[in-house]
Amino acid sequence: MLKQRVITALLLIPLVIWDILNFSSPTLAWLLAIFVVLAAWEWAGICGWHQLIWRNSYAIVMGLTLFMIYGSWHDYPKVGNLLLITACLWWLIAFYWVLNYQRSHDRLPTSPLIKALLGFFILLPAWAALLILHEHDHYGRHWVVFLLVLIWAADSGAYFIGKRWGKVKLADKVSPGKTWEGVIGALLMSFLVSASYAILNAMSLMTVLFFMLLCSITVMASILGDLLESAFKRQMGIKDSSQILPGHGGVLDRIDSLTSAAPIFVMGLILLGNML
Repeated sequence: MLKQRVITALLLIPLVIWDILNFSSPTLAWLLAIFVVLAAWEWAGICGWHQLIWRNSYAIVMGLTLFMIYGSWHDYPKVGNLLLITACLWWLIAFYWVLNYQRSHDRLPTSPLIKALLGFFILLPAWAALLILHEHDHYGRHWVVFLLVLIWAADSGAYFIGKRWGKVKLADKVSPGKTWEGVIGALLMSFLVSASYAILNAMSLMTVLFFMLLCSITVMASILGDLLESAFKRQMGIKDSSQILPGHGGVLDRIDSLTSAAPIFVMGLILLGNML
């Protein structure tokens, strides 16, 4: 399993970074839309829709929604900010649900229609956040790469440190494999990546402190995204959202951390004045 994960990552990561650095924002928007539609197809299965006609229909509706949003993207420039604000509020609710699930008070919705609606709150703001980042002046593409590296590094730190030293369970009823030692590993990698970026860009001391705090919050949000998907999958009795990516499960299994981290990170940059 680990060998497959490494091989898949080595093949995909350079390709993803090249696309981000070389594609125009409109091209990247549609490329990201493909991943969102695939994730939506997988989310339909988590909703309980296992028949292809329902899963395909849900994916098509998600795609059409993306098309309509991007069609008015530049005519209504605040639509992206509205999605970010909505996402921040949504993830507060998600945190409440995950916390209660761990306490054996399951508040997760069971209705397929409600869960299908939640899929839009999970996937659309993340797509919008990455697009907002990519479109930002001359440094937007570097911001997107930085965010992905931050999440990848934190995920790797959590995996390897948790596997080596993990003892205290983070949320055993939600995701038994996650530990507090893994969280510490993720935060250590966050400090390393954010501090390195700050030093390379000669940020002032105060900016460095706020930036590192934002990156830590972003990593914590990424863990929440992972836990939320785990809770919904556990509710449905499934392990992976699909088997599209060898060793990684489905697209949704790979971007669940990003769905929560991206809106939080971009909103944080806006509040810090480094964006828009």
